Order: sequence, then structure tokens, then C-alpha cells
Amino acid sequence: MKLIKPAIRNKSGVPEFFSPQVAEARRFYLNLNPSRQRRLAVVCGGVEHCRPDYAIHRCTFPFYSIEYVARGQGELKLAGRSHVLQSGRLFAYGPRVPHHIVGSSSDPLVKYFVDFTGRSALKLLRACRLPPGQVAQVFPPNALSPLFDELIQSGLQVGRQRVDLCVGLLECLALKIVAARAPVAGVETLAFETYQQVRLRIEQHFLRLRTLAQIAEECHANNAYLCRLFRRYDQQTPYQYLLRLKMNHAAARLQSAGVLVKQVAEEVGFADPFHFSRVFKHVLGLSPDTFRRMR
Repeated sequence: MKLIKPAIRNKSGVPEFFSPQVAEARRFYLNLNPSRQRRLAVVCGGVEHCRPDYAIHRCTFPFYSIEYVARGQGELKLAGRSHVLQSGRLFAYGPRVPHHIVGSSSDPLVKYFVDFTGRSALKLLRACRLPPGQVAQVFPPNALSPLFDELIQSGLQVGRQRVDLCVGLLECLALKIVAARAPVAGVETLAFETYQQVRLRIEQHFLRLRTLAQIAEECHANNAYLCRLFRRYDQQTPYQYLLRLKMNHAAARLQSAGVLVKQVAEEVGFADPFHFSRVFKHVLGLSPDTFRRMR
């Protein structure tokens, strides 16, 4: 297949770097020739429902780009390395980064993309650990879909603020990639699966669970190992995550009229309401009494 050389627009006004092998697409276009002086500029973006014969081969690209697979399967050759495409997989490329994308005929790709440029474009990709030529995975696999949908909706608006709004959403997307990042494959996969299982158990039983030791015992692991897993994938300990769930539940209960602080403390596993109040303030920044007066 021939290489697609990037151009700005064809006669119909659609950028020539888009593949024609798309059954359905929802795209937006901002300035396809943005000023190089801008710190960050979103050029275009969208979502594409690819045909079974989808294939695109490029030796370069005029902008930086993030692509994200929402559904389907395919194969990617990026910067000379081959990768499997599946739900939750994302990748980045840019100028002078060859990339070849082939969809599955039995499970066609549905993928989002955003193209951007500017002085800080490369810095943004490096900050979310997705420099051009790299592949990543997010968990859950649909973690990025709402932000991409919001980006597309904002890009399709007619208002004057859509340019700045799209830049802000791109920066939010980069932060979300860091927060939702999961191992692609290999030695970290088993560790991440353990982290997911422990996190799920805490979410399902946070009212009953009280200590890190109890969590570790029920998950058949030692305290230190669980702390290492959570700091690697969640930037907090399992106990900190447990307390956050308890205090969020407590905050919701305290919004109900007539509910006593002592009663809520007992519900989330605190026999001493004064200890509960100290933890509540440490986690949420306000005492339970102050929080209730804000209703």
C-alpha cells in the first residue's frame, strides 16, 4: 500500500492524512495551520469506526497525535516495533515517526484521536509517559472515552472559547492517561492484576475492613508488598485508599438530616467518634460538624 503523505486539505476540505477506509466518523477541525508561537494548539480530533479493510501507512505526520482504541482489534507497527491493538490501548506519534495501522477484518477498530502542535506538545507527551513512538494501556479500557467525547463535543462548538477549551481538555487527557495507566504486558502484568483484585476487595468491603493487616490477610499477601503495589499504581497505600472510601461514605451520610456523627462513625468502623472526627478532617479538610453546616 502506498504511503500517505500528509497534506493540509483536499478539495473537499478534509485533511488528506485521514484514511478513506472509515465507515463512520465524527471529527472536528480547528486551525489546520496553527501558529508555531502557540504554547499548545489542538488541530483536529474525533472518533472513527473503521472498515474491516482499514489500513493506513505513513512515513511521517505534520502534527503530534494520540490515538486510543475504544473497541476492536488490529496491528500497529510504530517506529519499527510491532504491537497488538485492543481495547484500552493508546499510542503516540509525530513528525518523522513512521506508523502503520491495520485493523482486524473480524473485529474492526473503533478509535479516537487528537492531533496537536505547539512549543509544549512534546513536553505534554513526555509528561504522560507517552512520547512519540510509544504504546501504553489504560485501565479500565474505557477510561479515556468520556474525555475524548467531551473533546469532540467542544471542538464541534461554534463559540470563540472552543480553541482554549480543547487545549484544556487535552491537558486533562494527559493527566488521565497518567492516572489510568496500566502495564501493556510482561512481568508487571501479574502485579497489576493483584493490585486490581485488592482494590476491588477494598471497594466491596470498605465498611467492614478496618486495618491494613486485615486487608493483607484476606488478600493472602503481606503488608509491605501491598503498599508497594498501591504506591506504584495508585500513589497511595491500601489503608489510605480504605480511609478515603470510608470518609466519602461518611460525608454522604452526614448530608442526611437527623443523622448523628456518632452513628456515622460506627457505620464506617470507628468506635471512638473523636478519632473518626480527626480522620474525617485529615482526609477531607473539614471536621464533620463544619461539613454539616455547609449543607
